[in-house]
Amino acid sequence: MKGRKLLVTERFPLHYFGPVFDALLIWLSGMAAYQIRLGSFELHERYQLALMVTVLLVVLLNILRQAYVRWRTTSLITLVFRLLIVWILVAIAAASLIYFAQAAHRYSRLWLGMTLAISFVLCSLSRLLAKKILSWLRIRGLNRRKVFLIGPGIILRDITRHMREEKSAGFSISGIHRLSQDPGPKEMEIITRRVAERQVHEVWICMPLALGGVVKSLMHSLRYQTVEVRFIPEFSDLPLLNHRVSQVVGLYAIDLSVSPMSGNARIIKRCEDVLLSSLIMTLCLPLYIAIAIAVRCTSTGPVLFKQYRTGLSGRRFKVYKFRSMYVHDEPSGNVTQAVRRDPRFTPVGAFLRKTSLDELPQFFNVLQGRMSIVGPRPHALVHNEYYKELVESYMQRHMVKPGITGWAQVKGYRGQTDTLEKMQNRVEHDLWYIEHWNVGLDILIIFKTLVIGFKGRDVF
Repeated sequence: MKGRKLLVTERFPLHYFGPVFDALLIWLSGMAAYQIRLGSFELHERYQLALMVTVLLVVLLNILRQAYVRWRTTSLITLVFRLLIVWILVAIAAASLIYFAQAAHRYSRLWLGMTLAISFVLCSLSRLLAKKILSWLRIRGLNRRKVFLIGPGIILRDITRHMREEKSAGFSISGIHRLSQDPGPKEMEIITRRVAERQVHEVWICMPLALGGVVKSLMHSLRYQTVEVRFIPEFSDLPLLNHRVSQVVGLYAIDLSVSPMSGNARIIKRCEDVLLSSLIMTLCLPLYIAIAIAVRCTSTGPVLFKQYRTGLSGRRFKVYKFRSMYVHDEPSGNVTQAVRRDPRFTPVGAFLRKTSLDELPQFFNVLQGRMSIVGPRPHALVHNEYYKELVESYMQRHMVKPGITGWAQVKGYRGQTDTLEKMQNRVEHDLWYIEHWNVGLDILIIFKTLVIGFKGRDVF
């Protein structure tokens, strides 16, 4: 049997040529920076030595971080982010070497900074160009990996649709075997023979977790095939949140429901909250004073309304608002939602609720670390107890800090939730936010909140 045809990236793999191109671009960047800073392309010996060390550090760190492999299945953003981390580490290492060698007077810090900046841009552009060229080739039928699909028909239809939509990824279907039930030894032999005859590059086993035992049998049958095998599980029957593949204690894990606010993301989110909250509270200080005076002068009672809500990981905390209602007693265990023309509103309360100005004290909650500026709105404790039994995945909202505003609010699900459908829609949007969180999304939500904030909400 003939072996399968090698692809361009297999005959000329990036992990051979990538380091060469990076080294060349770094050297050219060093020469360009030398010309800009010192007016010559002929580098002094000590600068040549510095460039050699920089090249070695960059290539070594990129190899350690596996930056030269799996470009087909790695996004451009991920590739550039990996580069950024490497360049930061190299900058720290270079600065440390110069400092401890007491050679600061022998090297131009501006030259080093320009070399790193120019080389980072050039290496990033080289990856963009490589991705574009490979994408152009794959769309035209070149450099494509042949894939053999195995799984139930209904799942394979969805997989093939995704492959047609992502032509630039460079995968082509070379064979399909539909499973209707657990395959026996004879069917396994057929699958193995068909995979060998098609000379495919990869086999994708696509099936629900209920048929997970079949994967072991398929792997055993394919043990003599020199193909890459991927298991693509089907999760459509499970409520997922920020699902991904990770490593835990050295083991691979499929995370079905985890919070995105961990590691670097948690630090970024907290910095965003502290900086923006401090800025907003400083700018709005006269408004805080004016509202406090208005609340105090138009009704008896405290300026602030405090109520326990459910926060991160289900922990209780006190949320702060400007009091918008007359002081009154609620039936034990009940929280009556505000409605249009609610007689409990004070003279300024309806205005505060309509314009959302009653929420301003919650920036104190943000600085305390109990809330975030953007996140799912915190509900009253009794509402949590009620809706967690009625709305699937309701409690997953509490895997992140609650927010002053959120994706559900800017999409129209604000104020009163007097029907189950409204709460289901709100929760659906909250979970979408958690699944897709990034700083850009937070900024978009804050901007939309500013635009629609004074248009009123479904309470008066």
